Amino acid sequence: MNNRLKELRAAHGWSQGALADELGVSRQSVNAIETGRYDPSLPLAFRIARLFGVAIEDVFDDGEGERAAAE
Repeated sequence: MNNRLKELRAAHGWSQGALADELGVSRQSVNAIETGRYDPSLPLAFRIARLFGVAIEDVFDDGEGERAAAE
């Protein structure tokens, strides 16, 4: 799953640790999400989107929309 978490975090001037504290997760979890090694749970995805004031789709992209448009 592709995501803009690193971009959004950087725009707010937050370190991975600061974002992790805001979300109640470990810094390693933030790193794993940013690098695509871990897909967050739905509740965590909602917390991330709410924290940045955007829709989930503005943070996460599973690539399905591009495939559906191509079909």
